[in-house]
Amino acid sequence: MAMPLKPDPKTQWNVGYWLLALFALFTLQSIWQARTVEPVPYSEFEKALAAGRVSEVVIGDTTITGKLKTPEGGKTVIVATRVDPAMAEQLAKYNVTFTRVVESTWLRDLMSWVLPALVFFGLWFFLIRRFADKAGGGGLGGFMSIGKSRAKVYVEKDTGVTFADVAGVDEAKAELQEIVAFLKDPKGYGRLGARMPKGILLVGPPGTGKTLLAKAVAGEAGVPFFSISGSEFVEMFVGVGAARVRDLFEQARAKAPAIIFIDELDALGRARGAGGMVGGHDEREQTLQQLLVELDGFDSSAGLVLLSATNRPEILDPALLRAGRFDRQVLVDRPDKEGRLRILEVHVKKIRPAAGLDLSQVAALTAGFSGADLANLCNEAALAATRRGGQDVELQDFTVAIERIVAGLEKKNRLLNPREREVVAFHEMGHALVALSLPGTDAVHKVSIIPRGIGALGYTIQRPTEDRFLMTRDELEHKIMVLLGGRASEKLVFGHLSTGAADDLAKATDIAHSMVTRYGMDESIGYVTYDTQPQRFLDLPGQASGGCGVSPQTQQHIDSAVRGIVMDAFDGATKILEQHRDVLDRAARELLVKETLDEAALTALTAGVRPAAA
Repeated sequence: MAMPLKPDPKTQWNVGYWLLALFALFTLQSIWQARTVEPVPYSEFEKALAAGRVSEVVIGDTTITGKLKTPEGGKTVIVATRVDPAMAEQLAKYNVTFTRVVESTWLRDLMSWVLPALVFFGLWFFLIRRFADKAGGGGLGGFMSIGKSRAKVYVEKDTGVTFADVAGVDEAKAELQEIVAFLKDPKGYGRLGARMPKGILLVGPPGTGKTLLAKAVAGEAGVPFFSISGSEFVEMFVGVGAARVRDLFEQARAKAPAIIFIDELDALGRARGAGGMVGGHDEREQTLQQLLVELDGFDSSAGLVLLSATNRPEILDPALLRAGRFDRQVLVDRPDKEGRLRILEVHVKKIRPAAGLDLSQVAALTAGFSGADLANLCNEAALAATRRGGQDVELQDFTVAIERIVAGLEKKNRLLNPREREVVAFHEMGHALVALSLPGTDAVHKVSIIPRGIGALGYTIQRPTEDRFLMTRDELEHKIMVLLGGRASEKLVFGHLSTGAADDLAKATDIAHSMVTRYGMDESIGYVTYDTQPQRFLDLPGQASGGCGVSPQTQQHIDSAVRGIVMDAFDGATKILEQHRDVLDRAARELLVKETLDEAALTALTAGVRPAAA
């Protein structure tokens, strides 16, 4: 096939040359006119006419031009601005020089037309740009490219996060490290016929480090990393989300090997037809269908990996989770004690910890904290140390930060009357004394009657000695007894009940109800679960939900069993407090004076209290 001939640049006309020629022509014309034409006042022009120096006259709208009979000083033409003849005749008798000034109105006339047009087009452009920013982003050009992907592309130096910055989730980190190694050495990992997983879904509660892990992958992989949120696909225009999915995968294929990270996948991948609703979700479902097509269409051997994160896996579409699309589901759970210690070691590098600070004690106090919670804890501890004027962050600052996160801000201006303070003191010491008397319960770390948060008039903090994943019936009953220790103390000491135990009663009832309906811990009812969970999004419309139906007779047995567990626990707590009534009174009076008792003070006050069984 013959290539088309390119035109010779020498034969092409250049507009610049034409403009230069016209400019030169006008310049020469003005120079020539300046050499031959002399502007004069109108009075001088009339004197030249009277003297007979002018051979011919040309009259224009605003000027009058006369050709001289003989050149004067190199000038062959004189020109003057026309004046009204009557005015000229009247002025001539005074023998003065007079002329007429012609005002130029072309600029004013031009602006009278141009300015309204500029205002109109400016307003139009502003409105269109605002509309484009909301619809497609990026101004007017963004409106034209509304179907383009809005993913941010990173390389390893952009995120500033590596696997060294991720701690406490070793299993999930190992899974992603394998993906990074596969991208760096596909031949080595594929020598036995293995292929790289198409998709990896990071599943876990909020704040456990799913997005941080994805950034670490970007920092380690050394390949283009496309990061986008699931909500950025869905727009008000039908078809835009599907177009953005196509464009995202096209960009990634062009730069393969690459990683695509979709955060908050549940915003995009919610189960279709969930809840039996018809219509109203066409745009989101089209976007999801396009994502399913793209997942089936790309070859993982090309080095393209899809990485997603969600904290609501139960609402995702089943077609999205099948093998061949998201081949791996990686659990990023809340860290255990060892994991919390590793996370704290990472975050304390950003603050100034005190010499000899034992982070294992902080890790023991933070059972159930996520990675984000621990990061916030370190920051709050640093702020607490700053408020007290310390030079570094000590264990007491971490304790203050934990209390602030768990129980809320101190309400020192919430003044209680003496009677209320006494009731709160005995209530909290009831919790602490029952916990100290029972075997297998968490150690009491601190008791306070300083109001905190929205409704807490006092609080008792227990420190778990280890992470627990299984609990026996006895341990659950002891937990209920500790919760009801405050109510038992109030009834024992004052002979009446107050509203201060509302939250304790709710938690105790919930534990007892789970013991009966979920864990099968009541022999009279049997080892049957009666906990009917609500229908989840993954269940098909009309499908029976989990659990089994409960007859009125069975429900009555359940209510009786739950009530029996709670009342037995209340009686057990009351007996413990009656046995140690002198310790209860002494510790409560001390708490009223000091308002806060730490573990050492509690140990000294309750020296005679020991668990019934070691």
